[in-house]
Amino acid sequence: MSPKAKGPDPSSGAPRIALGDLVGAFSDPAIVIGEDYRILAANPAYVAAYGSSVPEIIGKKCHELSHHSPVPCEKNGEDCPLIEARESNHHARAFHIHHSLGGRLFADVEIFPVPQPEGQTPLFLERIHPSAIGHIDPKREGLVGESLPFARMLAAIHKVAPQSATVLLLGETGTGKELVSQAIHKLSPRADKPFVAVDCSGLPENLIESELFGHEKGAFTGAHSRKTGLVETAAGGTLFLDEIGELSLALQAKLLRLLETNVYRRVGGIAPLRADVRLISATHRDLSAMVRTGDFRQDLFYRLNIFPILLPPLRDRLEDVPLLVASILVRLTGKEIPVSPAAMRLLSSHSYPGNIRELRNILERAWILSDGEEITPDHLPDLHEAPAPAPPSFGEIIPLDVMEQRYLAWALSKAGKDLPGLARALGISLRTLYRKISPVRQPEGDSS
Repeated sequence: MSPKAKGPDPSSGAPRIALGDLVGAFSDPAIVIGEDYRILAANPAYVAAYGSSVPEIIGKKCHELSHHSPVPCEKNGEDCPLIEARESNHHARAFHIHHSLGGRLFADVEIFPVPQPEGQTPLFLERIHPSAIGHIDPKREGLVGESLPFARMLAAIHKVAPQSATVLLLGETGTGKELVSQAIHKLSPRADKPFVAVDCSGLPENLIESELFGHEKGAFTGAHSRKTGLVETAAGGTLFLDEIGELSLALQAKLLRLLETNVYRRVGGIAPLRADVRLISATHRDLSAMVRTGDFRQDLFYRLNIFPILLPPLRDRLEDVPLLVASILVRLTGKEIPVSPAAMRLLSSHSYPGNIRELRNILERAWILSDGEEITPDHLPDLHEAPAPAPPSFGEIIPLDVMEQRYLAWALSKAGKDLPGLARALGISLRTLYRKISPVRQPEGDSS
């Protein structure tokens, strides 16, 4: 993401300036709104993204343009940063899906109270930063999805990326932990420095220390020259340690020292070397359970677990499957490959124990079997459509909220995970549907 534009901080108490000048100081889309959500000023970037002209925008409510909704986002089950900024009188932010002229996109929305003379109507400046790493367009590079679990993960990435904090990625195998770590690096102040990834499970125990910290000539048999370690290679950038739960206790101690002191030594060396890396680690294992059994150091766990991010399994975000299918096929083949509706229903109902990696393997095989033509159920021999649950029964009187959840479970099975279509059929917004189906899927998520 390009650096954020510099400009006056509207929460700093600076002298009052014209509203047009205030929003004109930023290169990202920016508007001034009242507490009734109406737009009072807009900069050229906002006009280009959300409307054809300033007169068309001024007087409209922000949610009408950015959400295509007649009601504010908090009434659609989303957080509204304007409410927080109004109630607390300080900066607030939220992560939303916006409807721009170029299509739907993820946006990091910031709201600042604008200093006003006493007794004047409160005003707020809204700055919108389109995500550079998360997309709804399957043809773009980056992380692809639009489900609520995906959006929550993306929001956490945007929250921590600009900081220097250590990040721990938690998730099952195949959920894309290295892609997420690259996204954090891309959004960080270290983006122009190296990104170095290490698979801790893919190296023999006796080589991991040498790979990480390097070694001096003659440090051990076969060490014919000095070797630069990956910590040194990543200087100024990001070091990603995948499957960190596989490290031995001895190496955990050395990694802890690196985190606490930013100092390390090459194998066989005596001179202390200073490290300048941001550490991102990942695991599919339960590190807290490993701490209880003595297989993982408690002090290291606390240092790694400063900002954990949970990567949802694919079965908890099946509504993203059509986007992922299109994205993976474009990246595999360089072109758009058609998928029949019946094949998409199969792909959208599979449980994916291997997550996105499994989906990619399924699609690569299907593409080969289809000879590059439309993918049909015949090209997915290992997938079988799950039987739909029975329609809700009215044989007993049950609470309305329970009946709603039963009906939604049935409707989801009939819709083939086409959530936008299901929302239209139900007469509610997509955001409201996301909020309502979260309890429906909770039992399955808990079992994972």
